[in-house]
Amino acid sequence: MARFEISTDYLITTLIDLLNTPSPTGDTEYAVAFVQQELEHMGVATELTHKGALVATMPGHRQDAPRALTAHVDTLGAMVVGIKPNGRLKLAALNGLNWPTVESEGVTIATRSGRRFRGSLVHVNGAAHVNKDATSGPRNADTLEVRLDERTMNAEETSFLGIEIGDFVAFDPRVEKSDSGFIRSRFLDDKACVACALAAFKALRDAGATPAQRTSFLLSNYEEVGHGGRAGLPDDLAELVVLDMACIGDGLNGDEFHCSVCVKDSSGPYSKRLTGKLREIAERRGIDLKADHYPYYGSDGSMYWRSGGQADVALIGPGVDTSHGYERTHMEALLDTSLLIAEYLVEE
Repeated sequence: MARFEISTDYLITTLIDLLNTPSPTGDTEYAVAFVQQELEHMGVATELTHKGALVATMPGHRQDAPRALTAHVDTLGAMVVGIKPNGRLKLAALNGLNWPTVESEGVTIATRSGRRFRGSLVHVNGAAHVNKDATSGPRNADTLEVRLDERTMNAEETSFLGIEIGDFVAFDPRVEKSDSGFIRSRFLDDKACVACALAAFKALRDAGATPAQRTSFLLSNYEEVGHGGRAGLPDDLAELVVLDMACIGDGLNGDEFHCSVCVKDSSGPYSKRLTGKLREIAERRGIDLKADHYPYYGSDGSMYWRSGGQADVALIGPGVDTSHGYERTHMEALLDTSLLIAEYLVEE
């Protein structure tokens, strides 16, 4: 039987607010500030690293085997790398963007001056009544461009707006929650796990519970480009639990209704001991945890080990359909993930 009650209202409200806060890799300040405010409201001490990540520390009953959790707030996004002669924008992906999935999406361009401009990502010469290849041509950085919602017809007029090479571009998340418990949105990877962690911390606070060990929480801000999960974590960690989305697809074991534990990804197996510990906690507390492997996946845990981290590392997260596309999960998976985090934190 589980020992904690997760607030569904807090979990979903926090998730939706976070999803609606743009945070493409490299431009995450607002989302980091949002999480920092939530943590400090709970009385959790936080500090920012020079790299812009957030580290929170929760005292424990002991500190002979300190623990840490990490989740990342940075998402897929793009950057302006050119202003075309027609005034439209050429983009470069900041990370593992799947270009066909963002065609026709609304975007926000954040300029150095602080101004924000709206537009959409469209195919070059995309009119089906003009270009016979409009529906069949490739979709990539060379064939998609930002059509600004401004009266600009050339590069000079676009530059006059203050838009420059290096400006960050955020794609609209399009968040929607159904009555049946599904949440559809871009960037559930990994804001779903950030919300789960916050809901778990709140459950401990509401229950007056203290973690068994001193516990750090790293809100990583460069995971999508592969170097987010080390700076800011204490050197004396015994365990690191990575919170990141669980993949769904052919040949995999997880689904949108459960939390999964990743036993192996493209970087190799995770810690047998810590993975087993999480599975045992789930069994005792009535959480139907799915064991799975992700063939084309890496995490901040992989990066932590590659950079010399010595702690045991395991990875859990809610099942997310169509990763790096227009994603979907279910409240049942979010609640199970939150509950497993809470139960792990107090486990002796």
